[in-house]
Amino acid sequence: MTRRELDAAGVTDPELRAAYARCRQLNARHGKTYFLATRLLPLERRSAVHALYGFARWADDIVDDLDQHRTAAERDRLLRQLESDLTDGLRTGAGDEPVVRAVADTADRYDIDHALFADFLTSMRADLTVTDYPTYAALQTYVHGSAAVIGLQMLPVLGTVTPRHEAEPHAAALGVAFQLTNFLRDVGEDLDRGRIYLPGNLLAAHGVDRSLLEWSRRTGRRDARIHAALRAAEAMTRDVYQRAEPGIAMLDPRVRPCIRAAFALYGGILDAIAEQDYTVLHRRAVVSRRRRAATAATGVLRVAGARWRGRTRHRAVAASGPGVEWKGPVR
Repeated sequence: MTRRELDAAGVTDPELRAAYARCRQLNARHGKTYFLATRLLPLERRSAVHALYGFARWADDIVDDLDQHRTAAERDRLLRQLESDLTDGLRTGAGDEPVVRAVADTADRYDIDHALFADFLTSMRADLTVTDYPTYAALQTYVHGSAAVIGLQMLPVLGTVTPRHEAEPHAAALGVAFQLTNFLRDVGEDLDRGRIYLPGNLLAAHGVDRSLLEWSRRTGRRDARIHAALRAAEAMTRDVYQRAEPGIAMLDPRVRPCIRAAFALYGGILDAIAEQDYTVLHRRAVVSRRRRAATAATGVLRVAGARWRGRTRHRAVAASGPGVEWKGPVR
């Protein structure tokens, strides 16, 4: 499958192919929900998505260092080195780190704004020192770099049927929606790292603070105030999904099944959190295999439908003769 994707994308250089393959491995290992949705993309676009994910994952792993082998100063040094490598890679197309080579090639192929990568690394660096956010407005500054820019990086790869600037706010919102979903799902694990990504004023409105969250995490006991705060965080996140959804219809019809699948799978995490009665401090909410399989099957049918409509449109254009453009419905 890796070879077919790279052949379709026109990636021929052996070292560059190996770099893209490394990014695909990172996506398959660490981003199971994301990777499943990516399988619904046209073959020629998958490698670029793997590269974007692989770079983001590489930076995130430097920051989190789950085994805590590195000090904060060492993580900062590695992150700055990655930033320097990326700057050189975006300028020259080269680099020693495979994920940098792949993402630099993707940025060049799809003319992705380099400033988006700088904003991403700024938010990653914030994780080295910032442990909580007092308001949603403060959190939005962080999620712009950590999530909104991912949606904006993806947009040139996916393609649109509208002017790109019209789809950009929705693409950014979708990245943020996915990020907020992860924050809610991982609230316990993030707390173990000393971080709280839920807005402080949202928690305070329900009588929740860091010490109460830590008590619940440590003892395994529940509290009605925490339950209410997590439910409010879920509602806040669903509002962002609503802002994002109209953008799906603005995308190239061939990629819509992928994004609809991702939309459904990440939304399914929110459903699982609610179904488990907001016990995210004590166990991780996951989408069942049956639901993932059903979503994937629906996506496959949508891909087949998009391809059929594309062939129908092509035949209609050919039959109409030169100089006549046939416009099918946008679904």
